[in-house]
Amino acid sequence: MQTAARPRRTLTAALTAAGLALSLSACGGVTDGTDDADGFPDGPITLTVGQDAGGSTDLIARAVANGSQDSLGVAMPVENQPGANGAIATQQVADQSPDGYDLVLLNASLITITSLIAAEDEEVDLDELDVLMGLSRDDYVMVAHADTGYETLEDVAAESGDVSYGTAGIGTGSQLAQLLLFGEADIEGNEVPFDGGGPALTALMGGQVDVATVQVAEAMPQIEAGTVNPVVVFSDERLDFLPETPTALEEGYDIPVAQYRAVAMPAGASDEVKATLEDGFQEIVDTEEYQQFNEDNYLTPVEISGDEVEEQWNELAETYRQLVEDNDIDLGGTE
Repeated sequence: MQTAARPRRTLTAALTAAGLALSLSACGGVTDGTDDADGFPDGPITLTVGQDAGGSTDLIARAVANGSQDSLGVAMPVENQPGANGAIATQQVADQSPDGYDLVLLNASLITITSLIAAEDEEVDLDELDVLMGLSRDDYVMVAHADTGYETLEDVAAESGDVSYGTAGIGTGSQLAQLLLFGEADIEGNEVPFDGGGPALTALMGGQVDVATVQVAEAMPQIEAGTVNPVVVFSDERLDFLPETPTALEEGYDIPVAQYRAVAMPAGASDEVKATLEDGFQEIVDTEEYQQFNEDNYLTPVEISGDEVEEQWNELAETYRQLVEDNDIDLGGTE
């Protein structure tokens, strides 16, 4: 099997990919590098993540990549290129050749929410990508520091005008969910945007804000420790791991905001390459290890086809656009 990186990659990426490939075992799974006419894949496949290492998106990417040797017969090194809610990394991948060796772990918020505030020439269009398959849904929860005494949405509303709230930043699902909830519930407060859910949660625990909306996986350790109180979740139904926490819908506010993730590649790939990758990823998500990963990280599987992903995300983008207009929400984007 050829394991050398291709010339269009950076030297660092090439050395990383080659080193990982050589350190892993012999090929197996969907293809051994010789099963189809083009011999795809015959070298490492790079999976780019537009967020920092250690976050939910990065963890999902690495869980997927860990199964690549068995399912696709090659290594799948993960490269983090954070910035602009993933726009920089996604555009870079979209500009590559659609040969199947450059993929991106795609966040729905980049397409459905960031597009509402980005300048037209900075938007990432799904037409530039071939989505291979959906992976999972990450729900949001609004939490309050235990010392505030806030346990219900009514508790928060009673302090309207004096509430400070943290979000994961401009153009994120965290921000949209929080602003929509406060807008529809007529709760006045002061938004403090952070660079990610982790910093927002840290600020909450440090008393810099009263409440924050973050992804459930980020909040669960502190919820279980009793440091923060879950106030409301933004899922369609109550979550199995937070059965006592009401949904925004139960409180009377239809706010369908969640973070979905999928894996994609540059548009224009051959049917053979796409089919090989789709089969490989399906094999990965079917493993007990990956299913356990979802459970351990409070992720809901949404393992649908690329076409279904594009239809779902385009519908969400229109829904969010309408909600922002109806509630006169200012996400703080480009004028």
